[in-house]
Amino acid sequence: MAVYLDFNASAPIDMRVLERMIDIYKNHAGNADSRTHVYGTDAKEIVAKSRKTIADILAIDSMDLFFTSGSTESNNMAILGLIDYAKESGKTHFITTAIEHKSVLEAMKRLRKIGFEVDFVAPDPSGRVKPEQILNLVTDKTLLVSMMHVNSETGIIQPIQEVGKALSKTNTYFHVDATQGFGKLNDDLRSTKYDMLSITAHKLGGPQGVGGLVLKRGHSYKRPPVTPLMCGGQQERGFRPGTTPVALVAGFALAAELCENEAASNLSACRQIKSKLIGSISGLNYTFNGDQSFCIPSTANISFKGVDAEALFLAMKNDYAFSNGSACNSGSHEPSYVLTAMGLPEDRINEAVRLSWNNETVVDFSFFVNFIHSMQ
Repeated sequence: MAVYLDFNASAPIDMRVLERMIDIYKNHAGNADSRTHVYGTDAKEIVAKSRKTIADILAIDSMDLFFTSGSTESNNMAILGLIDYAKESGKTHFITTAIEHKSVLEAMKRLRKIGFEVDFVAPDPSGRVKPEQILNLVTDKTLLVSMMHVNSETGIIQPIQEVGKALSKTNTYFHVDATQGFGKLNDDLRSTKYDMLSITAHKLGGPQGVGGLVLKRGHSYKRPPVTPLMCGGQQERGFRPGTTPVALVAGFALAAELCENEAASNLSACRQIKSKLIGSISGLNYTFNGDQSFCIPSTANISFKGVDAEALFLAMKNDYAFSNGSACNSGSHEPSYVLTAMGLPEDRINEAVRLSWNNETVVDFSFFVNFIHSMQ
């Protein structure tokens, strides 16, 4: 079996989380919105406790957290849910970066298509957008700035704290896509001023198919003016209709709790793996993509000189499972839009591979290194 090095796409489920979910599937059969019997009450209590667990980790009110199917849905809600208010208020300007997940980029492109003004800010080769690039574009017409916490392809941490602090003094809403940061850099999120935040379970050892959107109430005790994208019921206080997946929600909460409690040891183990990787490839001709002083310790985006990434994937698929970037773009052979936005040359983009891991990853890089050495 190939060594799994694609955790940024989806992390394998933590067995402790799976056991919790199995128990719920076997012993807690109720619908959390069934009010007439104890099965419904039991399920509702599980959801409430799970919501509070995640909210406490984020240091927010549990009533500000809404469960969704994942960050893609959360991102769409945060952006497209503002259309009605944008039309009513005349605040028709949106800002994002050119390296966001496709769920943000495509939503923003839809806004532009129907007549809104959207700015896409590109980083320099460091992979990091400068705060002033965002803030210099903000006007009294700017309704929303949407910015990711950690880039999924490069692992580069974006300056959400600086941007959030500045925007908190304006009437512009700030949305953070924390898909890759939640569970790894929770201190960053707790100290960031934001209005909306997207998170998901399957990047941190939780189940696929569940995530969350934080809609904070401001000083006037009002949430961002998000209109629900779907109709069908009053679940999640009307913001997200549909039967709440009790087992998934509980699994999400436990995964988040485990990551929070074990954060220090997890990050230390990931740093050791990255150090091992760097030592192993020291004799190769390679370049890291993105400023490593701003990179999370569980990700490496590397271009190996003269080695075509697609050829490498095919040659090593039985030994190592890795990718060239976001899973939303993995079905395409087109160059990475993230590395392109960073202004990297085409040959370096075509040579780029992304390796991502967690604290429990056990990997011997020797075969990987020897194979690349034979190709250079």
